[in-house]
Amino acid sequence: MRVRDPARDPLPADAALAEQIRRGYALFEDTPRHARGVIASALSCGSCHLHAGQKEGALPLVGIAAVFPEYNRRSGRIFTLEDRVVGCFLRSLNSTALRKDPSGEHENATPHPGPDAPEVQAIAAYLRWLSDGITAQDTRAWRDPQSSRLKRIPVSRLDPARGARLYRQKCEICHGRDGQGVDIGDIHPAPLWGARSWNDGAGAARVHTLASFLRHAMPYSAPGSLTDEEAQQIAAYIDSKPRPAFPEKARDYQVERLPEDAVYYRRALR
Repeated sequence: MRVRDPARDPLPADAALAEQIRRGYALFEDTPRHARGVIASALSCGSCHLHAGQKEGALPLVGIAAVFPEYNRRSGRIFTLEDRVVGCFLRSLNSTALRKDPSGEHENATPHPGPDAPEVQAIAAYLRWLSDGITAQDTRAWRDPQSSRLKRIPVSRLDPARGARLYRQKCEICHGRDGQGVDIGDIHPAPLWGARSWNDGAGAARVHTLASFLRHAMPYSAPGSLTDEEAQQIAAYIDSKPRPAFPEKARDYQVERLPEDAVYYRRALR
């Protein structure tokens, strides 16, 4: 999959749209720098969607605009592409931490940033540019195959202590013993827990969702080298760690059943 770059590849003739795409690319690759005051985490969109959202096996977003509108199980309604980007801001990038009064901070209520926010519009423009000429059917070749192939182990049978040992062997060199990331040249591994990581309402806060990403995208220097079990044990360890709280978890899964691997939700119910 060839990485498209707005600085090199053809953009629309509309100058304003071209500039929006360039801004969206910059936001995607270095969100903390270009969205100051909007997010509280140290993650970028590209921390999970590697190579500007264009790496196979690492949550690629090429063609993603073609699959929207799409039903979102967590919120129980149809999402636009902008709605989905808003969800990433609220959860993976933890924009909710910046609100003095986070009540109502949910995709189904009054999110900030909302779908019309400049940052959301710019990222959506970039993703639509990546989707030019690609159909929803085309995306099936790379969009979700890894999650369906993961041989899932029930969360109750996973052992965070074993995950911790595997983490030290496979992940610590880049992410550090404290999970906060160790800069390696131009590569900035993301914090995996703590105040500057994703919050507990994010997709990565679900063990099997995180494991499917780890299985195919990590370690960065040897993607695909983890077994299904190793990926799930490491994910269980990472998702046993403290992280910021998403304040509106009670509004999630009101229509669909709470997934078995939504561990932070289940802990809150105890």
